[in-house]
Amino acid sequence: MSSLSVLSTRSNSRQALTELLDAAGPQLAGRRAPLACLFGTINHALELGELAREIRTQGLADHVIGVTAESIAGGDVEVENSSALSLWILDLPGVKIEPVRIAYEDGLFLGWHEPPIGADESSRALILLADPFSFPADEFVSRLNDRRKGFRVMGGMASAAQTAGQNRLVIDDDEYRSGAVGVIVSGDLTIRTVVSQGCRPIGRHQLVTKAERNMIRELGRRPALEVLQEIFDDLEGPDQERVRRGLHLGRVINEYQDHFGPGDFLVRNVLGGEPSGAIAVNDSLRVGQTVQFHVRDAATADEDLRGLLANSATTPQDLSPDAALLFTCNGRGSRLFEMPNHDIGTIHEILGPVPTAGFFAMGEIGPIGSQNFIHGFTASIGLFYAKSAKTLT
Repeated sequence: MSSLSVLSTRSNSRQALTELLDAAGPQLAGRRAPLACLFGTINHALELGELAREIRTQGLADHVIGVTAESIAGGDVEVENSSALSLWILDLPGVKIEPVRIAYEDGLFLGWHEPPIGADESSRALILLADPFSFPADEFVSRLNDRRKGFRVMGGMASAAQTAGQNRLVIDDDEYRSGAVGVIVSGDLTIRTVVSQGCRPIGRHQLVTKAERNMIRELGRRPALEVLQEIFDDLEGPDQERVRRGLHLGRVINEYQDHFGPGDFLVRNVLGGEPSGAIAVNDSLRVGQTVQFHVRDAATADEDLRGLLANSATTPQDLSPDAALLFTCNGRGSRLFEMPNHDIGTIHEILGPVPTAGFFAMGEIGPIGSQNFIHGFTASIGLFYAKSAKTLT
C-alpha cells in the first residue's frame, strides 16, 4: 500500500481535480484507500463538495474530508495566496476511519460522541477541520481534555474567508459552511504528533503568586512588570528587539516534571501591562503555575521545528513515517521565513520524502503534553506509521 500527496495549481476546479486523479490513480493501482483529505483555496469553494464526491465515485477512498484555506501545502511545496488544490491519501493496512460531523448550537456540540475508553491511544486520533466563525474549537478541546485525557486532536481552522458562511467543509458526500468535520483514525497504526510553537524561552522559570483570570499580578511575590523589566535588562540587544516586536508567555503543562524544555510549555501572547505592575496574557492563569517568558522569530521557529521533528524518533526507523499532515499558521510561510516552503521542506529534510499535505490555518489544533489546545503561529503535524513502527508514548 502507498499513501500519497499530489497538488494542482490550476484555477479551474474540474481541471485541477483531473490532474490530481491522473496523478493519484496509478499510485493506488485500483486500491480504495481508507481516507482522503482535500484542501482547496477559495476559488475551489463552490465545487469543493462535488470534487470530494468525485474522489469517492472514482473509487480512490472510502471517506473524504476537506476544507478551504488561504494557502495550501501538498507534494513538496506550500502554495501561498494563489490557486491550489491538494489531495492527501492515507493508505495503510488495518486503518479504521470513523467520520465525524459536529455542529455547535446553544452551548452543545451536536454529533460528537466520544470514542470508547480502553483503546491504545497511540493508534488513535481525531483529525478536525473547523470553521472559525461558528465553531468554538478552544471550548471543544477544553471539554475533551476534561473528559478524555490523552485522546489527541490535530487539525486547523478554515482560513479561506474573512466572514461567516464563506468557508467550506466537506465530509464524504456532504458539504457545510459552519461547524466542524473530521475523522477518528484508529487501527493497526501508530500516530505521533509534533506541535512546534516556534518560541524560545528567555530568563528563568517564574512561579505565579498572584493572578486574576488573564492578569498576572505577581511573579515570585514581586510585581510581574518588575520581574519582566529585570529579565529585559539582562538580555542582549537582538533579544531585546524580539521582545519589543512581540513577547510571549509559556505556562508549563505538566508541573510534576523535574525540568522543563521545548514542548513543555503552552505559549500565549502577552497583551500588555498595567501601571499597577500586572501583565495581561491571552490565557487564564492561576496561582502556583510555573511560567516563563518567550520570544519568537524565524531562526527560533526553524530551530524549534527541526528539534521537535528529530526528537520525535528514538530509532532510525522512527524517522520514516508513512504519511504526514501539516496544519501551519497563516502567519508562518513567507510572512515569517525568508525561504519558501519552509515547514513542508523541513519535514522532508528531517523525515525524508514522506507524503505530506495540509493548509495554512486560522488557528492550529494539536496536543501539548496530554492536553489539546488551539494555537497561533504554530505548526501542528501528525505523523502516521504502519504498526511495524515502534510505538512511542
